[in-house]
Amino acid sequence: MSASFVPYMNHPLPAPPSRRRLRLASALLACVLASSLAVAEKADRNKPMEVQADKSGTADLQNQVSRFSGNVVITQGTMVIKADRVEIRQTPDGYHQATAWGGAGAPVSYRQKRDGVDEHVEGRADRVEFDGKAEVLRFVGNGVVRRTRGSDTLDEITGSLITWNHAAEQFSVQGGTPTASSPSGRVRAVLSPRPAAEAASRPAR
Repeated sequence: MSASFVPYMNHPLPAPPSRRRLRLASALLACVLASSLAVAEKADRNKPMEVQADKSGTADLQNQVSRFSGNVVITQGTMVIKADRVEIRQTPDGYHQATAWGGAGAPVSYRQKRDGVDEHVEGRADRVEFDGKAEVLRFVGNGVVRRTRGSDTLDEITGSLITWNHAAEQFSVQGGTPTASSPSGRVRAVLSPRPAAEAASRPAR
């Protein structure tokens, strides 16, 4: 049985490292990732969110909590999140907060078009958290995020926790815990150089 739900959208990290060198490296990496991976399709935030599931869907109207399980698919414009189960909460001011969990051997997957270019940001993790008010996505556990153009991967980052702040147009990544994607627990980033035309079109910072 398939359950479908369209909630109304009213739009709209772990503790920091103690070593100064690691803090500086993390800040620099966040700046690089901000210029290479952001920004999500801005029109998506003004579109309704639809949730579909195979097994079940329940809504607690009093507490404003909805839960879905079994091949759950969330779509909002170009954004698509697939998970084994999802919990969505609506805040008193009308925004939504969602947590998606993967199943055995099947992590949560995420895909969304970048704004103004023919590229996508794709990610996966054991758990994905979405805060609609803050416009923040968190990839928790075995996190991998890529910038793609067609079938080509342009950039890729891995870590225990990857945070995408849509509002600030910034990525940050943290390691420290060995995972399947990073057995050593180290943060890893592979970044492609920007084409000269794209670099020249960006304003100086």
